[in-house]
Amino acid sequence: MKKYTLRTLILEIALIIAGLIFLIPLLVLVAVALQTPGAPTNPFGFSWPLNFGNFSTAWTESGMGPAMLNSVVITTITVFLVIVLSSTAAYTITRITRRWSRGVFYAFLVGFLLPGQLAVVPLYLQFSSLGVVGSIVPVILIDVSSFLPFAIFLYSAFLRDLPKDYEEAARIDGAVPWRIFVTVVFPLLRPITGTIIILSALSTWNDFFNPLLYLTGSENSTAPLTVYSFVGQYSAQWPLVFCALIISIIPILIAYFFMQRFIIRGFASGLKG
Repeated sequence: MKKYTLRTLILEIALIIAGLIFLIPLLVLVAVALQTPGAPTNPFGFSWPLNFGNFSTAWTESGMGPAMLNSVVITTITVFLVIVLSSTAAYTITRITRRWSRGVFYAFLVGFLLPGQLAVVPLYLQFSSLGVVGSIVPVILIDVSSFLPFAIFLYSAFLRDLPKDYEEAARIDGAVPWRIFVTVVFPLLRPITGTIIILSALSTWNDFFNPLLYLTGSENSTAPLTVYSFVGQYSAQWPLVFCALIISIIPILIAYFFMQRFIIRGFASGLKG
């Protein structure tokens, strides 16, 4: 067993201090949210009595219910498409030993280098000509395409370290490639799949720019966009604004707490070597 040294103690104290520093914005958020609207705002302390009614008022006035439902739909579809497309693409790239496989892999990685802002105007004009501005279709397609290069990179790194023994056994038994992938390979990708699910869900749920561009003025507002609109209407009542912000982050925060272990497990097992 390793001894508990002075260096370990210093590291623990440093981590505790860092954790407390990161908690300060959350404490300010909660403290302001529980204050009485119209009263002088004190961001560094709780005012008594705590006003939990702000949450019901913010929920009703902001129309957060439909917005969160839209965010759930967009996030669910986006994550599903990212998992299906990136896993199959990575499997094809890493398991098909042809000259073009490496070239295709690097072509996907170009997505890391090109900023998405370069395509904002052409994409908006194209979606506008198709008549889909105001629907969730452009937001989903852009979010999927934005996260695909990173997801393919993670899956490819994981698959390169994955032994081929089970695949070869299934191939000897007469299984076709798609069946090998679905029944043998994909279940083995569970650690990295969990990582991609939570990272893509966080990215999609918190996306503000694309919904602002394509969904403003429509019935398909998302949670971040609704909070933005709510700030404009209730800028003088910060407790209600902060309550709306807390409500908007609760679902994705809960999902992160339940799946955070997959992030460390996925990176540890998929990016080693």
